[in-house]
Amino acid sequence: VQLQASGGGLVQPGGSLRLSCAASGTIADINKMGWYRQISGKQRELVATKTRGGIIDYGDSVKGRFTISRDNAKGTVDLQLTSLKPDDTAVYYCKAVVLEGSSLEDYWGQGTLVTVSS
Repeated sequence: VQLQASGGGLVQPGGSLRLSCAASGTIADINKMGWYRQISGKQRELVATKTRGGIIDYGDSVKGRFTISRDNAKGTVDLQLTSLKPDDTAVYYCKAVVLEGSSLEDYWGQGTLVTVSS
């Protein structure tokens, strides 16, 4: 599975942005897809994930502001970011958890930079 993320950029505080991630390869084996972010100097953290069955998990800092959507058939996952704050500035990574045999393997996209600044 390969992941291609897009949609990052510069946005003003309070603004919105949409990130997209498209998987290629054996997308039928993808269990969970979602987004993580890494703020400079900090560990990578959960933003939002969605399982194939529709279970969603959000990081505490983005609840109520970000919305994840996923198309299982197309192998895509999008993240709508609203009410952005400077603290949301980070590199955002798309992640897919893929069932390979009897184990789950993690795949990461290349990351897309989101900068929130006036």
